[in-house]
Amino acid sequence: MRDTFDTIQRNVDLLTHPVVPEYGYVPHHSRLLPDLEAVKESMELLKGILFPGFLGETGSNPNTQTYHIGTGLERLYGLLREQIERCSEFFEGGVLPESAGNLALAFIDRLPEIKRLLCTDVKAIFEGDATAKFYEEVIYCYPAVLAMVHYRVAHTLLKLGIPVIPRIITELAHSATGIDIHPAARIDEYFSIGHGTGVVIGETCIIGKHVRLYQGVTLGARNNMLDEYAVSLDEPRHPVLEDHVIIYSNTTILGRVTIGHHTIIGGNIWQTTSVAPYSRVTQQKSVETTFTDGSGI
Repeated sequence: MRDTFDTIQRNVDLLTHPVVPEYGYVPHHSRLLPDLEAVKESMELLKGILFPGFLGETGSNPNTQTYHIGTGLERLYGLLREQIERCSEFFEGGVLPESAGNLALAFIDRLPEIKRLLCTDVKAIFEGDATAKFYEEVIYCYPAVLAMVHYRVAHTLLKLGIPVIPRIITELAHSATGIDIHPAARIDEYFSIGHGTGVVIGETCIIGKHVRLYQGVTLGARNNMLDEYAVSLDEPRHPVLEDHVIIYSNTTILGRVTIGHHTIIGGNIWQTTSVAPYSRVTQQKSVETTFTDGSGI
């Protein structure tokens, strides 16, 4: 019995008194951090508010929809206010720029525009898939819709200056769908992803209107630019896709390059240079070459 107590006590001491240098990589926080379950509940509420009757628990009966959405927004406000307060340490100087309640209300004020953008995404996904028979099918079943709900919510929170929570939200969708969209990426209306698994959209990407990606597409950076303290530099390093671009499956586009409007890029392409508008990029046979640091084909 004594051996059991000694073993437990010894390891408690080691785990709570960081004598191992590597333990220093995990910061100590004096306040509560965001609650993952509360963020998940917020997203469930939001899905029901944005797509009542389809996602979340909000009813589809038009006679009771006003009640359900109203109570949902009240609950959402309380959850968001608390989670924003929990993020206070991550704001500059560890101080909220304004009250958490005001930030939560500012987000709620943006929900009609979020819904408008999501409706354009649903239309683009439906029109881009000949197998889709009903809009309802797209909303219920397509992973791209779930990923875009999470992204557009997270992007709006990030634009309000709220840290950490946006990344939690997009990573929830990443885990569920295999679609990885950084909340800071800028994606315009009528955006669609076919199939979806393996799509990666980096932090400084800019994507125009009516853009369509297929599974396995990566919009990434050629390298991670660091300052003298090994902190990532806040510089554009991901692609710009202009309006009406289509990129087929398993294509990788790296660096701050521009893909001109109305361009189609075929599958399995490695692209590290800009492309003029109205281009057609294909690879009809394999090409053997050497490349370093993301440059190459």
